[in-house]
Amino acid sequence: MNLIWRAALAAALLCVGTSVQAQNPVRIGSTLSLTGPLAPAGAIQKVAIEAFIDDLNGRGGLLGRKVEWVLKDDQSRPDLARTLYEQLATVDKVELLMGPYGTASILSAMGVAQRYGKILIHNSFGTPRLAKYDLQFSASGGAGDPETVWPSLVFDAVAAGPKPPKTVAIVTNKFPAAQFISTGAREVAKKRGLTEVLYLEFEFGNRDFGAIASRVKDAKPDLVFVGALGLDGVLLLDAMKKIDYQPPIHFYTFPAPGPMAKLPEATNALALTTFEEHPPFTSDARAARFIEGFRERAAKAALPSTSVDLLASIAYASWQVLEAAVNGAKSFDDKALAQWLKNNHVDTIMGRLSWQGSPDGPPNYVMGKDIYKVKQLQSGKWLVVWPREFAAPGAKLTGP
Repeated sequence: MNLIWRAALAAALLCVGTSVQAQNPVRIGSTLSLTGPLAPAGAIQKVAIEAFIDDLNGRGGLLGRKVEWVLKDDQSRPDLARTLYEQLATVDKVELLMGPYGTASILSAMGVAQRYGKILIHNSFGTPRLAKYDLQFSASGGAGDPETVWPSLVFDAVAAGPKPPKTVAIVTNKFPAAQFISTGAREVAKKRGLTEVLYLEFEFGNRDFGAIASRVKDAKPDLVFVGALGLDGVLLLDAMKKIDYQPPIHFYTFPAPGPMAKLPEATNALALTTFEEHPPFTSDARAARFIEGFRERAAKAALPSTSVDLLASIAYASWQVLEAAVNGAKSFDDKALAQWLKNNHVDTIMGRLSWQGSPDGPPNYVMGKDIYKVKQLQSGKWLVVWPREFAAPGAKLTGP
């Protein structure tokens, strides 16, 4: 009888423990650049992720547990990001890690994740060949060779425009991703027969673009290709305005969308994107729900723009990937989540993501496949113009 009583007590305690565990939130840690040069991007991603977590918790969370996001400000500094991820993994003892924004900080976080055997889902790592860790997964929608794929996409778009360029000036931030893509653009332009009339690099965090604007104007390019992050494009256009120069065709890799949209000189500017607030992207019910949640939070946060675009969509999609992996693996175990992602795909608001990559490429990327598009600023709104099948209704690339 004593043995029966003990067994019953043990079972009861197990049930209580399981119930308590189910009631405890699952703590997920990450950093974002809430201050520093990348702060405009960090602010957008913060709002997008908060909107996702609100929706997720409203649906019951992950495996019946609400999500608690442990967020720290890495100040746009990769060295600080490394320290903060160490804190998340050891002091804060979060169950899961998610990547920060920006290539350099992601690389720092990746080293920490590898040291502790943690999965790391990230969304803005622009140099995939540096990603050697097998438990890292890109949710950016980008290919494993963006230095070729993205410039080719841009040059395809402008070649189909009203006045295909014959000369190009390439100006880039020395931030790893922007510089890497811009270096690739030099090679792609050369192979396509475009004449490079200028190549310039500037320091990360630079705010004085006067001399750069003068060099671009003197080069007289048909196309200005800018490896831009955040406010780089806005500051460069402002400097160009001061010397009465307007580039004929101008492209910016990852500009701050709201501030640039409000700049008259930015009319017809081009940029990369994965999602804009028009069909066919808005046909997804989850996307419509996200847009509503993001707009509400973005207004409260006083963001320059309350529209969902590239930065918001890749942040949201990365957490969609995490949710799918947890539900698919029915586990919070890092290795189980990684194995599930390697064997499955995830349909996100910006398209289908999968991680069956080339054996010769970086792990967990798909070589040569990509879901990025080219958008253009027309009448104060960003509209996809290329590829044509994803263009906004009635939209096409316009030029000088």
